[in-house]
Amino acid sequence: MLTVAPITHIKRDERGVAWIAETNTKVIEVALDQIAYGWDAEEIHAAHPHLSLAQIHAALSYYHDHKGELDKTIQQQLDQYMRQRSNASGQLTRAELSARRKTS
Repeated sequence: MLTVAPITHIKRDERGVAWIAETNTKVIEVALDQIAYGWDAEEIHAAHPHLSLAQIHAALSYYHDHKGELDKTIQQQLDQYMRQRSNASGQLTRAELSARRKTS
């Protein structure tokens, strides 16, 4: 008979947010590295050497097991950012900032 050993690298806080245990890194942050940059576990490890490969693989597994929920959270965060950005007055574009630097 096989015994299933639980993976304990992922913990959910009181709000239901998944974290890599014993770190201050959210699972969604690791997932975003894969989504945004197309990084594999080794490339994510190079960017976050404080995480073990086991922790990274656990985070990616958790993401893929909860993809719908986490993708929805990512989209909501992006939508909120875009709303706040569009409502912020006095924001400079990169071109405007660059022009100001050249004149000062």
